[in-house]
Amino acid sequence: MTTMAMNAAIRSAIDVMMERDDNVVVFGEDIGYFGGVFRCTEGLQAKYGSERVFDAPIAEGGIVGAAVGMGAYGLRPVIEIQFADYVYPGLDQLISEAARLRYRSSAEFTAPLTVRMPCGGGIHGGQTHSQSPESLFTHVCGLITVIPSNPYDAKGLLIASIEDDDPVIFLEPKRLYNGPFDGHHDKPVVPWAGHPLGEVPDGYYRVELGSAAIRRPGDDLTVLAYGTMVYVAEAAAEETGIDAEIIDLRTLLPLDTDTIEASVAKTGRCVIVHEATRTSGFGAELSATVQELCFYHLEAPIERVTGWDTPYPHAQEWDYFPGPARVGAAYRRVIAA
Repeated sequence: MTTMAMNAAIRSAIDVMMERDDNVVVFGEDIGYFGGVFRCTEGLQAKYGSERVFDAPIAEGGIVGAAVGMGAYGLRPVIEIQFADYVYPGLDQLISEAARLRYRSSAEFTAPLTVRMPCGGGIHGGQTHSQSPESLFTHVCGLITVIPSNPYDAKGLLIASIEDDDPVIFLEPKRLYNGPFDGHHDKPVVPWAGHPLGEVPDGYYRVELGSAAIRRPGDDLTVLAYGTMVYVAEAAAEETGIDAEIIDLRTLLPLDTDTIEASVAKTGRCVIVHEATRTSGFGAELSATVQELCFYHLEAPIERVTGWDTPYPHAQEWDYFPGPARVGAAYRRVIAA
């Protein structure tokens, strides 16, 4: 076991898979010599050469389209979109080609590509470097959507993603690369060193896709969260004294509904937390799922705590970001209902 930051764990996962499988190739914007803007691919080009780790033009449609073709002919490309905000020119290739290839070819071809994208805010990135577009991908049949919250899961989930024969959207909350973040931006940065989920096995292991994790057992209410919001939810539980059971979804599609249903059946209350904008965010799908599966167990209305329906603001970042105060207020409302 080695203590790793999340960007190092991601790099380790790619390294492990490149050693195990010569068909794994890595490319994207500035990921070669430069090692990626968040250093997730640092040193890989020097180790594996520029034929397997290489830079691509600033053309997201071309990056994704090339990866679809590579996957159809037997390679396993791992591509990086420098920020999730930049993926939109590649959506046609992801939705119309990658997600449909297995279906339209009657499984004669597959698209085993992994699309890595830093997402989310909390870094003063403003409206074009802070978006959380996960609900765009969970709406698309044929895409798997993954969001890790810690180094251990990031490595295991990325290995499982690269091995999967279908296209995987692998969203990386950029505020978590160097440490867990609980939403208190005015406090010192906390590193992954010393956190139990910063301990990462050196070699190969998998965290299976479609499996959620209970990060904090509790009896008062169930919190459904992912990415950075897992730590915000934990902070809110500590600050309010409410015994919240916090579920880290890890994979949004496929979704671990068994874990969700069992928890809500136990607590009778549910709060959903995500950083993306509220309307048509993934929290709406979660709320509908809980309503359908757990209606007779619910003791109070389901609450959502999310970003606002605006572009991500630069000057008012911490008013947009769902911090512990907003999450804690939702806990109190649900308990009082």
